[in-house]
Amino acid sequence: MSATHPPVIAVVGSSAMDMTCYADVLPSAGETIIGNLFTTGFGGKGANQAVMAARAGATVYMVGRVGDDVFGKSVLENFADQGINTDYVGISSLATGVAHIWVDGGGENRILIIPGANHDIDIQEATQAINSIPDLEIVIGQCEVIQEVTLAAFTAAKTRGCTTILNPAPYQPLSKELLAVTDWLIPNETEFSQIHPEQVLPTSDEIIASLRPGQSVIVTLGAEGAAMVDSSGVISRVPSPRVIAVDSTGAGDCFIGTLAAALGSGMDSSPAMQSACACAALSVTRKGAQSSYPSREETADILNTSGVL
Repeated sequence: MSATHPPVIAVVGSSAMDMTCYADVLPSAGETIIGNLFTTGFGGKGANQAVMAARAGATVYMVGRVGDDVFGKSVLENFADQGINTDYVGISSLATGVAHIWVDGGGENRILIIPGANHDIDIQEATQAINSIPDLEIVIGQCEVIQEVTLAAFTAAKTRGCTTILNPAPYQPLSKELLAVTDWLIPNETEFSQIHPEQVLPTSDEIIASLRPGQSVIVTLGAEGAAMVDSSGVISRVPSPRVIAVDSTGAGDCFIGTLAAALGSGMDSSPAMQSACACAALSVTRKGAQSSYPSREETADILNTSGVL
């Protein structure tokens, strides 16, 4: 942890209630099968990243909206339980976002998102939040909110001298303006290929380095860990611990929340990636998104191993 205070992170993003079905094999079109388990839990990429950053020791502010409904009240209570500041989470006339998730016997998932209140975040309110949060160091965004909101928040963040981290998920075309104010772009393999001008997968160092020359990129590679290219074009790779996957839902968000807190705490990028891979690997051995994340104690042990504390 930094010598004076924990890193201060704002997450401008989505909150959702996850409704998850588990089955050995997922149904094909027109097919009905019997599943194994149904659960509800807290999710949304922004909320997931906020929770993991908080468990990794950061002071976290959530910037977004929820509905004036049972799910919205539950989401706000969960943020409070996780120690996340919700001063900048507004109440929308739209319903709280939901995600319908199917997980197969190998831990792979399919997800259908209904954004609801997440698409009702006000640009001016988001900008004001970024301008107002004391000692703000890092701002995280994703693509589950309107892109103009993320652009406005990142623009305000750069004016303040903050570091910006963009997780381009779920994929949508990214504006040049947003990329210009993004310090760290962190896609997974599929999103990498969708962003790359030649639609290629990150199968080599050369391909990874070609996505964004002169700027920082981290590609999460699932069971293979992560690869980073820094602004000077140097590639580094970190393997993931070998685990038996039960549910990969939210693993990328776990990686990003851990990484942001580790970088904000002064950790170098390679050990920060190592910590993030370790936390994400642990998360896929458990069911759910936030419910699968390492506890504060487990995360502290992982960060200690990498030398942050």
